[in-house]
Amino acid sequence: MTAESFGSAPRPFGTVLVANRGEIAVRVLQAAREAGLRGIAVYSDPDAGSLHVEVADNAVHLPGDTLAETYLNAGAIISAAKSSGADSIHPGYGFLSERADFAKAVEDAGLVWIGPPAEAISTMGDKISARIRMVESGVPVIPGEELSVPDGAKHLGVLAVCAARVGYPLLLKASAGGGGKGMRAVHEPKMLRTEYEAASREASAAFGDGTIYVERLLIGVRHVEVQILADSHGNCIHLNERDCSLQRRHQKVLEEAPSPAVTPDLREAMGDAAVTAAKAVNYVGAGTVEFLLSPRGKFYFLEMNTRLQVEHPVTEMTTGIDLVQKQFEVAAGLHLGLVQNDVRLSGHAIEARIYAEDASKGFLPAVGRLSFWKSPQGPGIRVDSGVRQGDVVITDFDPMLAKLVVHAPTRQAALRRLDTALADFVALGVTTNIGFLRNVAAHHAFASGNVTTEFLDSTSSSEFAEPGADPAVLVAIASAAQRLGMDRAPSDDASDSVDEHTGHSGDPFRTLSRSFP
Repeated sequence: MTAESFGSAPRPFGTVLVANRGEIAVRVLQAAREAGLRGIAVYSDPDAGSLHVEVADNAVHLPGDTLAETYLNAGAIISAAKSSGADSIHPGYGFLSERADFAKAVEDAGLVWIGPPAEAISTMGDKISARIRMVESGVPVIPGEELSVPDGAKHLGVLAVCAARVGYPLLLKASAGGGGKGMRAVHEPKMLRTEYEAASREASAAFGDGTIYVERLLIGVRHVEVQILADSHGNCIHLNERDCSLQRRHQKVLEEAPSPAVTPDLREAMGDAAVTAAKAVNYVGAGTVEFLLSPRGKFYFLEMNTRLQVEHPVTEMTTGIDLVQKQFEVAAGLHLGLVQNDVRLSGHAIEARIYAEDASKGFLPAVGRLSFWKSPQGPGIRVDSGVRQGDVVITDFDPMLAKLVVHAPTRQAALRRLDTALADFVALGVTTNIGFLRNVAAHHAFASGNVTTEFLDSTSSSEFAEPGADPAVLVAIASAAQRLGMDRAPSDDASDSVDEHTGHSGDPFRTLSRSFP
């Protein structure tokens, strides 16, 4: 597609404002440039010098000190679009991406919304209404009770009756939102009240809605999701599945496509169900229908994410279809340009989320300056990043620094490529989960493709711990550092930092072309 194509489309636009930050903002801005569109970034004070601001054609400052005043401020973002000359808005994921009122406000302002219709976001964003719609459409759902249980302890009697009908173990889930928030497993009746109140409080804080519903807790299942694409002309297809079973507290860690547990027949059945789900809400754009897959091969609707997913690159690498470009085209009112038979499955892709966090300390977020940042390169390796060397990592935002995606002809080859790429990934100055990811990916359970959603939470963290440093190695490093002068404080004067032994100026670790752990 070209800029001229978008300019002559049924819903023309030429400038895209990305209402997000970090790696997804960079991803969308780069896609806009490739399509010949102008890209506009928005930023708060901490992001003034960020990478997504640098790659944009223009950037608009969002005044304020909190997320509510900046990236969650729909009015400020729409005003930024108008003041910068943007005629469309792409929400990325997170923040306002699944807010139906924001989608409607964008369209009411005369801007093109690069996302699904507000009504579809509203229906699928509420788990109770989504569940009811799926039952009506014939999509299999998890056994449970759709009865709305509003916030407040006085409704515990109603909840207890629901729980008795559903049976234990069960799952209490927030009707609004996702990401594992407002979700509690209950294995016996005596824990029902405590877990309900905790789930409701968390849901209220995260989504402004403490409504909880009850469903059966399925044990030994996999989390398999299906990517769909739909246009405004009634065309809807699926782009195969992704396996997101490797999770920690309902947060995805590694994702892959295709799923090791899905056969061609099952892929067709799940894909058909995903398309049915999308058509049931007149969906337009890119979206993901998530399922739980039982050990017996039965699958159940979990939820629909009415936006681009963090793990969308594994689908792009196994199908060759650029999802963001398709989002642009569909939003412009153009035909999808694809039918189901056009979708191919090529090789295997795995994505690892690189976080600034300390796995040895309960995955606490880490802060600091990225004094050295070197991402791996080579055939079949893709890194989507929102940071670069010298950036300061703070706790104001999600701690994800980048996504490492590998692609190879087979799953085993992809695992080997992932291990090599993680070994070559260097991030100094901030504690990251790179070592943890490498150990998890090498674990026999994941390597064999047999993990379920409970695997990480039920496995001792010691199995993924990095070995402690050999004292002799530490002594050797200290000795070398002293010999090279690295134990001395750096000087602002470059002439003062020339090493007497090597003749190099500056930090030797910045000049040597090799990786350091």
